[in-house]
Amino acid sequence: MRDVETSNAGPESHAASSLLRALQTHERVVAAELRPPRAELAMAASMDAWIDTYHAVRGLTRRDTFVFLTDSAVGLREEDNLRHLVANLGQDVPRSHVVPFLTCKHPVDYCVAYADRARHHGFESLVILGGDRHVGPARCVEHAWQLREMVRARESALTLGGWANPHADAAGQVGHLLDARVTAEFYLTQIVSHHSRPAVERFLAEASRRSLTLPGLFGIFYYRSANRKTLETLREFLPVPVEALAAEFAGGTTPEEIAARSIRELTAAGARHFYISNLPVSRAAVTLQRVLDLV
Repeated sequence: MRDVETSNAGPESHAASSLLRALQTHERVVAAELRPPRAELAMAASMDAWIDTYHAVRGLTRRDTFVFLTDSAVGLREEDNLRHLVANLGQDVPRSHVVPFLTCKHPVDYCVAYADRARHHGFESLVILGGDRHVGPARCVEHAWQLREMVRARESALTLGGWANPHADAAGQVGHLLDARVTAEFYLTQIVSHHSRPAVERFLAEASRRSLTLPGLFGIFYYRSANRKTLETLREFLPVPVEALAAEFAGGTTPEEIAARSIRELTAAGARHFYISNLPVSRAAVTLQRVLDLV
């Protein structure tokens, strides 16, 4: 894409969503990212998993927390998050605080219809990502910005989110977010931590140097234990500092303290907003609050 030095604030006619207004005006936003149940679960297990998910979403949104719901995370096919949300959340959960993910790992017709459904049912924001190239179905388009363009051409009211990776070349990542065709009002990042603070600082320095105004949420992973097999498996999808985490857990540091330390140190580096992934679904709101109490 052509590198254009612009703020990419979106079309003038675009109405800011509740999420975008919060990112633009609040000193800090800490959102939660949840995974829908896997599609291959048996019916009874799937129902139980969705009940836990509904309770988590309700508990979080009642605390004014924004909730992202993934789509085929780490290559595993997940239930249609939008269909279940619409069917089961009811009217007591504000759609403004629930933000579905849509990857390009579906046919184009499905993706476009998905965005139409999201807006029709009152969701204000949608994150459109490419999806892991190495697992699962092929992408329907080469780059996520192409799908965001298709969606924006049909649906101008949705606030769209993009993606950046602070671990990659900072100039290239910031250039992507500055490009006129990025078609996004905010972005999320790949998982980072206090162990990757230098990479975040490089990314933020480049963003500042080139006057990037697009707000971003930095990903924090809630590591539940130092189980080496689990960490090594995660490293296939995320930049996991296995040895450093093992040392922290061995020293008695709790999962909440590790997540809180990442938020503190990355805030000191200049990051403002975060989303926390891998929260235990049945205790999502309580766990998130414990992390925030330690920040």
